[in-house]
Amino acid sequence: MLLAYYFHTFSPFLIELGNGIGIRWYGLAYVAAFLVGIGLYRDLARRGYSVLNPDQVSDFIIWGAIFGVLLGGRIGYMLLYNLEGFLHDPLSIIRVWDGGMASHGGMAGLILYTLWYARRHKVSWRNLGDNLVVVAPLGLLFGRLANFINGELYGRIATVPWAIQFPKALYSAPLETQSQVVAAASSLNPAWSSVEAVTEAARKSQEIRNILAAALAPRHPSQLYEAFLEGALLFTLLWLLRTRVKLPDGVLTGVFFIAYALLRIFGECFREPDAALTGALTRGQFLSLFLIAIGLVFIASARVRTTWAPRWR
Repeated sequence: MLLAYYFHTFSPFLIELGNGIGIRWYGLAYVAAFLVGIGLYRDLARRGYSVLNPDQVSDFIIWGAIFGVLLGGRIGYMLLYNLEGFLHDPLSIIRVWDGGMASHGGMAGLILYTLWYARRHKVSWRNLGDNLVVVAPLGLLFGRLANFINGELYGRIATVPWAIQFPKALYSAPLETQSQVVAAASSLNPAWSSVEAVTEAARKSQEIRNILAAALAPRHPSQLYEAFLEGALLFTLLWLLRTRVKLPDGVLTGVFFIAYALLRIFGECFREPDAALTGALTRGQFLSLFLIAIGLVFIASARVRTTWAPRWR
């Protein structure tokens, strides 16, 4: 008897008003990340771990989110994962609500933003980074959960009992499979005459779900794996180090880059590649190698020029 796998039917909308308009889980994930990040960073500032006072934290996080995470993440995605689409339709860079953010781009954006902020306000760049990286994994956590709800960035084909069939996997299915599915769907409803229409209809039509379930292989819910690894686990590690261990400025930032890179490299073993491979590595794994080097530089700089958070002075 064949195992019946769960079929993904989550809507990207918390509230849908029609015609692609409504409150999306993807946007709420970023709002939640900002609010939780502000709250935790303020707590660290009150406890003396930050060169910022609690009243300065909100502006730092909000502008960092806009110019670092959103702008850097979106530009990074378009350049690293969808350059052809950007060149064909440059305005697609502003359609953040459609998904498509690169964590590596977001990190690059935050590095540049914190460097600018530190110089402008004459505070320790490494201290800003140390506190920022403690709360950053929660943004990754919420973002990966939103990826799962959207049914995007799904995993590789799997036979584990918790594997899931994702309708959007039809986009990467062989053309023959796409044609067969679209033909079967359009025979039921002429409006279901494209891959996009079929995947959209799958949320509401049991008939379409039956057609897709017979055509699509189950896959790892890699978004949930990454939410745990890059989000919950990494946050727990960095929070404990920040609040339990006396470390010079810059060490935590280095630990973040190295730990994130290693966890990302491992997590991508279960994720379907969404760009061309670099040798045997996925795009995410290859870019993570540079993060390890960056992390080592931060740790080395902390030993060469040692400064401390106000709590430890």
